[in-house]
Amino acid sequence: MLALALLSPAAAGAAQGGDDYGSAPAGTAPRVTIAVLPPGTDLEAITDAVPGIAPGLLGGGLGTVPVAQSYLDMTQGSRLAQSLYPKVLPPVYVTGDRVPERIWRQVRTRAAKAPADIVPGLLADELRRNGVPIAAAPEAGSAALIAVDRRGRIARIRGCEPGDCPGASVVSTDLAGLTLIAERVEGDDMLVAIERPTGDAGGSELLSAGILGSGFDGDLVSSTTRMDGYVLGTDILPTVLARYGIDPPEGITGREIEGSGGEADPAAVSAAGDRLGVVRERRSAVLGVNLMVWVGLTLLASAIWRRRGARVGLTLIATAMALVPAMLLLTAALAPSLLTERLIVGIGAPALAALLLLTARALGVERPGYLAFAAASGLSVGAEALDIVAGSPLTARSLIGPNPALGVRFFGIGNELEATIGVLLMLGTGAALSSLAPRATPSRIAAAIVFVTVLAVLVFAPGRLGADVGAAITFPAGAAIAVIVALRLGWRQSLLVLLAPVAAVALLLLIDLATGGDAHLSRSVLGAGGIGDLEDVLTRRVKAALRSFPNYSDSPFFIAAVFGIVAGILQRRRIASWLSGDRAAQAGLAGAIGATVIGTVANDSAALLLMVGTGFIAAFCGLAWAVGDPADHRSGR
Repeated sequence: MLALALLSPAAAGAAQGGDDYGSAPAGTAPRVTIAVLPPGTDLEAITDAVPGIAPGLLGGGLGTVPVAQSYLDMTQGSRLAQSLYPKVLPPVYVTGDRVPERIWRQVRTRAAKAPADIVPGLLADELRRNGVPIAAAPEAGSAALIAVDRRGRIARIRGCEPGDCPGASVVSTDLAGLTLIAERVEGDDMLVAIERPTGDAGGSELLSAGILGSGFDGDLVSSTTRMDGYVLGTDILPTVLARYGIDPPEGITGREIEGSGGEADPAAVSAAGDRLGVVRERRSAVLGVNLMVWVGLTLLASAIWRRRGARVGLTLIATAMALVPAMLLLTAALAPSLLTERLIVGIGAPALAALLLLTARALGVERPGYLAFAAASGLSVGAEALDIVAGSPLTARSLIGPNPALGVRFFGIGNELEATIGVLLMLGTGAALSSLAPRATPSRIAAAIVFVTVLAVLVFAPGRLGADVGAAITFPAGAAIAVIVALRLGWRQSLLVLLAPVAAVALLLLIDLATGGDAHLSRSVLGAGGIGDLEDVLTRRVKAALRSFPNYSDSPFFIAAVFGIVAGILQRRRIASWLSGDRAAQAGLAGAIGATVIGTVANDSAALLLMVGTGFIAAFCGLAWAVGDPADHRSGR
């Protein structure tokens, strides 16, 4: 038998040192069974074994984590990147009815010193405090950690069949055993099936999961991810507590799992999981390789056709880069093979860039290269905005989306898109004004920049849409720098303009409060329990930012970004000459630089934002040289 009997309340107390945790009256309280299945169990197998179960994928950790960490995250309802813990997790195992005291002491100390509210064993303590027993089957193995309390102890099941035990129970079983447990579910009972994590995935493990019980129709969903069919291990705690009418403790990041309603679609959930599983590994294979190919072709064109080839090549590469976010939404919708995705981006973006350039030239505007770039920027930012308003179904599967497969963010924009959209807003607006309104007054330039920035903040920052507080900081910061340059403001006036990010964050606070955004800002700032909690948030972000640089120190793109920054500083006068007399382009470039610098300082993925921002800025500088006056090129400027 996988489970025999749950200790009576009195026996449980005696076995665990005399504590009396109370009990749930037999036959009246729901029975919750957490069944852990063998690794490799897929969703279709779970739904075949248990008809009517709501299927989903469960994120097993934030990045690559040990198996024990996946289980501990379930008990604590919160998780943290492994790099932010002061020490690595020691080997955690169960002997008898507890984790060895020495090891558990290390687990608790490690959690206490982490810059977040992390309490291993919180689930068991909250259940018992409210009179609900929780125990694990003797054969549960490491999965018994789900039932561990804050003292490292685990009550054991004896004398009842799996699914028949009062309170909450944790068992390990196979598909046949899962079917038997499901047959015992009645009333408000709940069965939670989870594939056993292995801890050896390249990123966060996407585990097959399912929940059977009243209220669970359709696919699994939670407000943590807002992705149909995708939930987190940290959502287990509030979901189990909710079954007993227990309010979740303050400070946890997990949210209650629910059913999406309608018909379950395990095939669609699996397909989404397959796409998320390849996002991380394809980033360099698609984006990095294509970028190097474009640079190589531009160098070849420069060698063959000299300046003319360089001008066309630099214009096309800048415009193609601006089109990449839009192209990646297309591939997210198609979910193609690696080769097909590489070809769609590698050939499709330059081809569309050439079409935009030819169209701009046919219109007879000044600086058609700028107009092509502005159109490409508008297409990408506009497409992303529409998808975000729709709930980010494609952005979440994009190669530069929020990166849910790594367990970092699940809806709205992630760090890569934050950096990309921030610079494209500034550069695209400056380029559009330079081409379509070359004689616009400084005040109109500033007004246009403010207008597009406000729209972008309203779309990409609120928790109900973009879920990215960084957008409320970096976008207005870039706009503030652009306005200062456009209006040639003095230092006193500049200080007032630089308060724009503060006003944007205040606006975002009001929007999140009004709409119940329950996202990045509301959880980290609005939900902070005081100065100490806010300090934890800031400490966590600063540490992550500093640690991001060593992580990318051997990346050729990071090295190229550093050389690009140094070259830009040394050649700043020459670059300024390419923009001489073009205040709109000057303002756009200054705003992009400001957004990149502020984003790098304020974001926990500092090195990544620096690379992305620098890449687009360098491309725009090449574009500025390419679209300059022909006389400038003849003179070698």
